[in-house]
Amino acid sequence: MVKAENATLWDNFHLSISRDELYGGEDPTVNRLLQQVATMPISHISQKEGGTQLKLIIEFIDGGHSLFKPMRFPREQQTLKNHFYFTDFERHNAEIAAFHLDRLLGFRRAVPIVGRNVNITRELYALAQGDLLKTFFISPDNNLCFHGKCSYYCDTAHAICGSPDMLEGSFAIFLPGKEAAPRKVWRHPWRRSYHKRRKAQWEVDDDYCELVKEVHPYNEGRRLLDIMDMSVLDFFMGNMDRHHYETFKMFGNNSAPLHLDHGRGFGKAFHDEVSILAPVYQCCVIRHSTLASLLRYHRGPHHLSEAMRASLSLDPVNPVLWEPHLVALDRRLNIILQIMRECVEKAQDPLHVVVNDFH
Repeated sequence: MVKAENATLWDNFHLSISRDELYGGEDPTVNRLLQQVATMPISHISQKEGGTQLKLIIEFIDGGHSLFKPMRFPREQQTLKNHFYFTDFERHNAEIAAFHLDRLLGFRRAVPIVGRNVNITRELYALAQGDLLKTFFISPDNNLCFHGKCSYYCDTAHAICGSPDMLEGSFAIFLPGKEAAPRKVWRHPWRRSYHKRRKAQWEVDDDYCELVKEVHPYNEGRRLLDIMDMSVLDFFMGNMDRHHYETFKMFGNNSAPLHLDHGRGFGKAFHDEVSILAPVYQCCVIRHSTLASLLRYHRGPHHLSEAMRASLSLDPVNPVLWEPHLVALDRRLNIILQIMRECVEKAQDPLHVVVNDFH
C-alpha cells in the first residue's frame, strides 16, 4: 500500500501493512504512533464484547482506536500452579513484551502495543456508560475499581482496582476494520484440547506433522514455516494459548499470519514448556531467516535478553518484565537451537530442515 501525504499516523500504519509484515523494519511510523497513544487524551471508551476477560475499546481525540488490557498483578506474580492455560489470567505486560519480542526476532507480525498509566476517575469512569458504568465502585481500601461484564473474572471478587485511582495497562493499536481489510480465521493445527483431561491428537501422535503437511494450506507455500515461527515466539513467552490465528484475505493464502493475543504469555519464568515447540520438533523444519536471527542472538555480542531489556526500556511502564523472564529467553533460545541441531543431524538432507523461502 502507498502512504498518502495528508494521512494521519493511524492511516500510515494501516497503509504500511503488507503481505509479509504489519510494518517495515525501518519505518518510524510505529514508534511515533506508540508515543502518541501513550499520551493522547481519551475521548470515548466501551467494553469489548466477547472474550473471557475484561478489555476496553479506547477512542482518542483524533479518532484513532486501541484495545486496553488493564494490569491485574505485579510483575513477579506467576501463573497460579493449579490453573490450566485456558483459565490463566491475562497479563497486560505480556502483550507489551510480545510486541517487542516479535519485532526483535524480525517477524513484525504482532500488533504494536504500548504501556500507559491512566487515571480511572478522569479517563475511564468519567467516560463510562451503561452497564460498564454500573460496575465501578470504591473498595474497602478506598481504591476506585471496576469489573465490566465478561465470561470469566468479571465480578467484584476479580475487579480491576487503581491505586487509589491510577491504573497501568496495555494499549494495542487497532488494525484496519474488518470491512476495509477482512480477515480469515484459521484453526491452529497444533491447538490444545482446552479440556481438563483430554489430549489433542498431536500430543499422542509423533507423526502428526505428516498429516498436517497433506492439508491445505500447509501442503504448499509459506504457511508451515509461519507456524514454526509462531511456535518459536510462543515458546519464548511460554504461551500455550494459541488456538486460532488470522490472515488478511486481500493477500491470499500466501501471506503471513498475524501474531495476536499474547496475554497468557510470560507466566512461568522458571519452567520451559517444551511442548509449545511440538510443530518444530515434529516437523523438523525452520525458516532460514528465523534460524539466522536465533544464531545472531546466541553468538552475541548482544544476547536476546539484553536486546529485549534495551527495547523494553523505551516503554513508559518499564520495567515491563520481571528479570527472571528475561533470563529465561536466553535459556529457551539454547533449547530451540539444540532441537534444530538434532533435526539436522538425523536429516538425510539438511536443506529440508533449514528452508530459505526468502521471507
